[in-house]
Amino acid sequence: MWEETNMVMIDNAVYVAGVRVASPLGIDQTLPALESHPDGFAWVGLYRPDTAELHALATDFGVHELIVEDASQGHQRPKFERYGETSLTVLRSARYLDAEERVDFGEVHVITGPRTAIVIRHSEAPNFAETRRGLEAEPARLAEGPQAVLFAVLDEIVDGYEPVLAGLENDIDEIEDALFSGGHEQSQRIYELSREVIAFQRAATPLPGMLVSMAARLPADAIEQRRALRDVGDHVTRVIERASAYRSLLENALTVNAALVGQRQNDETRILTEASLRQSEEMKKISSWAAIIFAPSLIGSVYGMNFHNMPELSWEWGYPFSIALMVGFAGLLYGIFKKKHWL
Repeated sequence: MWEETNMVMIDNAVYVAGVRVASPLGIDQTLPALESHPDGFAWVGLYRPDTAELHALATDFGVHELIVEDASQGHQRPKFERYGETSLTVLRSARYLDAEERVDFGEVHVITGPRTAIVIRHSEAPNFAETRRGLEAEPARLAEGPQAVLFAVLDEIVDGYEPVLAGLENDIDEIEDALFSGGHEQSQRIYELSREVIAFQRAATPLPGMLVSMAARLPADAIEQRRALRDVGDHVTRVIERASAYRSLLENALTVNAALVGQRQNDETRILTEASLRQSEEMKKISSWAAIIFAPSLIGSVYGMNFHNMPELSWEWGYPFSIALMVGFAGLLYGIFKKKHWL
């Protein structure tokens, strides 16, 4: 049934009363080990199995085909679904990458049955090694069976949200500092952060409903398990509230950024307009003086032509008359331009 594949098996163990009693080296050895311990359950950790491997897993462990279909399709929203005695829980993990200043999202599928807990990781983190060691250090918790594994994985993923929120908060603080210190071009960074916060909300928002469904299916005497779910629920509520606050901050930051950019553009337009007006005034002055100078030049150039038969050329008062005409014409133009405030 189970053939050798390229799938990575993170860990594989059979537990009885919360104590590891067997560590099968392969998935094909897990079922025989489980059958030899009727009171135990198996916890299998897998990394990115393909569809064929999941179908083989379903055949060996009696997993419903619909669960296999869901588990083989990545990029799903968090959900909790039951198929008879087997359930599928889809969770979205998140980690903050300091070097890149961005959030890396992952996906984890947990298949739980009466005697099996199969944790399928489709991303680099988290690896749940510490989660397994922590449960193995508390046999009383691990003795609760596959549900204890599911709740521990859920708690690990929710705990991982806290560093992400801290990283997002730091990024938002940097944006606010940049906005009010003159760095107005923050639109792209705000948009990128908004997308990350929205993706984070999509990962966390379905969890309260999932926790309610899980709690409703617990036995009446599962007091500790209900308490564990309540603790996770309280943490999830705080996470969702902080994510909502961050989204509101980013929306306000985008509004402020748009206003600051608009104000800067208005200031630049005003400066350009004032410069254009000053240039226009200078051109008026230049044009006015050119016109004033043009009048005497015209008269002087006419009288400078070498023709004998020109009016007033041999007139005794011809020279004073021409000078007076030049001055008068220039004065007339000066008065007109002065009245129009060109000079």
